[in-house]
Amino acid sequence: MNEWFKKLVGQIQKLWGKWSLVQKLILIGIGVAVIVGFIALFSVSSAPTMVPVIDAAIKDEDARDRIVTRINAEGIRTSVSATGVIMVPNEITARRMRAILIREDLVPSRTDPWAIFDRERWTITDLERNVNLQRAITQMVNDHVKALDDVDNADVMIVFPKRELFGSLQNPTTASVIITPRPGSDITQNRKKIEGIQKTLKFAVEGLTDENIVITDENGMVLNDFAGMAESDRLALIERGNKMIQTLETQYRARILKDLQGTFTADRVRDLNIKIDMDLSKKAVSTEEFFPITLKEQTPGLSYDDSLRVQSIPRSQTTSKTSWEGTGINPEGPAGGEGQTAPAFRDMSNIVGKVSQETQTVNEELNKRSIQEERSPTIDRVTVSVNIDGTWKLNYDEKRKPVVLPNGSIEREYTPIPPEELRATQQWIQNAIGYNAARGDSVTVQNIRFDRTQEHADRDAQYFKTQQVQTLFFWGIGGLVFLIVAFFLFRAISREMERRRRAAEDERSRREQALRESALMQAEEDQEVPISVEERERMNLHEGIIKLTKEHPEDVAQLIRTWLLEE
Repeated sequence: MNEWFKKLVGQIQKLWGKWSLVQKLILIGIGVAVIVGFIALFSVSSAPTMVPVIDAAIKDEDARDRIVTRINAEGIRTSVSATGVIMVPNEITARRMRAILIREDLVPSRTDPWAIFDRERWTITDLERNVNLQRAITQMVNDHVKALDDVDNADVMIVFPKRELFGSLQNPTTASVIITPRPGSDITQNRKKIEGIQKTLKFAVEGLTDENIVITDENGMVLNDFAGMAESDRLALIERGNKMIQTLETQYRARILKDLQGTFTADRVRDLNIKIDMDLSKKAVSTEEFFPITLKEQTPGLSYDDSLRVQSIPRSQTTSKTSWEGTGINPEGPAGGEGQTAPAFRDMSNIVGKVSQETQTVNEELNKRSIQEERSPTIDRVTVSVNIDGTWKLNYDEKRKPVVLPNGSIEREYTPIPPEELRATQQWIQNAIGYNAARGDSVTVQNIRFDRTQEHADRDAQYFKTQQVQTLFFWGIGGLVFLIVAFFLFRAISREMERRRRAAEDERSRREQALRESALMQAEEDQEVPISVEERERMNLHEGIIKLTKEHPEDVAQLIRTWLLEE
């Protein structure tokens, strides 16, 4: 195989050498074109196919942006074509998104609802076309319901009645849906999700109304009986109200606890309880207020209030006066008729007397304000209780060391919080929660000492352990210093002894050399024996070595050690 490859490469090189420059350029161009074609082919084939969520183009940019934002909230990649059609990666995702958009009323009102269902049209007989249309609608609705995250399985049945000539004889279109909830789903208790399925059916089937739709679970329980869900709605409302109260209590507690811990430290403020009683019922309150009339506003810039206000001002006044004196006159009128005297004065006829009556009516103008408001919910009462610990201080002796008791613990002194500081803290908390004595709010701030027995025991153990480590460290450092000093002292003594030994040996060698030289000189003088050249060189070399040894004793000693190690 290797020989064949070499032969093939050789032939290619031989042919390449025979070709002209134009032929080579043509071959290179063909190769580049083939590579570019393969790259384009792979790019096109690997590009994901997109499926429209709604076949109809959405021209309203605001509606399109809301739909795209809702789809992106589900973590799904979207794209919008040049014509305004919203696309998603696959058909399953498109079905699920259609169901969500219908449930949340995000489908534009001017969009053809039939465009949501990708139905095919057949140009066949009317009967077959109607049957296929009904089957397509049923299957599409079934697929939409199955695409929901909360539905494990669904079975949709839609009954399309026969068209009658008269509307009074026309039977209504009905639909029945049986869903199997996914484990852990709340679709059977979530009214909004059931209404989403109901809206999907109404969009899909013409003439289908809410009363003709029945949605049940796998056990046959009707889920879209909203009239019978009043109790469930009431419980859901209570649950939301309790959750709102818990959220409000948590917010109050977090804010107050953070501020108190910033003032007294987190270790001293641990217990803070807040209870909020709220009236969750919806109330319509009508208030009518009467307030004084301002005749003159306060002059700007004055340090006092010079405004003029009165409770009311006269709007109209009526005064009447009645006076009677002397004998009453009783005009009888025509013969046989009733007299004209009033009944109150009829008995005074022919009686001498005196009557005087004055009446004064004054209509006052008042300032009046009528307020109509709905209150829901309202806070009935807020109670706060907090416990703050005092401070602990270590007792030190005259050497600034903690005092250790006979039982092995460190002596501490507890200082409680002063009463004026507790009152100031209570007032601060009252202002923070909007304290209202009229509704029965209560704020309690106590100084109850925390049990810190275990904490103090741990700190004492840590202190003694630290002292022990410091003592061992100091002893270790002292021992190390002692060893270093002893080492340098030993080294200095050893060098001094070595120097003295070398000096003694040099002195002894010098005396012996002097004796030898003296003996040689004496022998030369006595015998006059000539010294050979080799002997003279040996003597000179010996003298040079002695001189070098005296000048550089350490280098000579190192050289001797090296020789000994080599031997």
